Amino acid sequence: MPVLRYFDSSKLKKKPQLPVAVHSEFLRTGRIARPEDTWVEEEKRYLTYQEVAAITGRRLERAGETTHDRLNSFHRAIQFPKLIFHRTLPATPHLGYCHVTASKTKFAEYDDVTWGFYIANFLAEIGTSESFFEHVSPRQGRMYFAVAMTSDTTGEKPKLTVNTAVRGNGVLFRTHDPKQAMKNVLMLGARNEQLRAVIRAIR
Repeated sequence: MPVLRYFDSSKLKKKPQLPVAVHSEFLRTGRIARPEDTWVEEEKRYLTYQEVAAITGRRLERAGETTHDRLNSFHRAIQFPKLIFHRTLPATPHLGYCHVTASKTKFAEYDDVTWGFYIANFLAEIGTSESFFEHVSPRQGRMYFAVAMTSDTTGEKPKLTVNTAVRGNGVLFRTHDPKQAMKNVLMLGARNEQLRAVIRAIR
């Protein structure tokens, strides 16, 4: 992948517009003014990867906050903890993902599954490789996914890792549809069949 460069477009200025009476300008100066709609190069400031990652992180966490609020406003019997943090991709810091919440539930034939719910601003396959994301699209998009988690106690400090014993890759769901993602997370949080029936009826 080529090295990406980012610049701050918020401080760019357009070149001055042409005078309205172009013919008068020609009679006065003898020059034909040509329209240009280009940016003044001197105003272009390139951003570091750290600056881009910080901007991306703020946007992701805002999306995470909004999503968490929507989840918890659905029904008082379905409440999720707010566990918001983000990561950006090192080589493409305009792309990243945000952890929104986590909980435990019974999922299909699996009892007491610990899971985490994420939002990403890119599209990719979720695999079992060390990098986790495969075939990452360089274009921005949006995907929502939940993965089963397990505690890894092999190191000095215990840490959560993807539980690949669940469904072979740990992925509970992955979608680009925000409404479907909300329904899936609410289903994971529903504790009885009555609530699940209400969630299934959402259009």
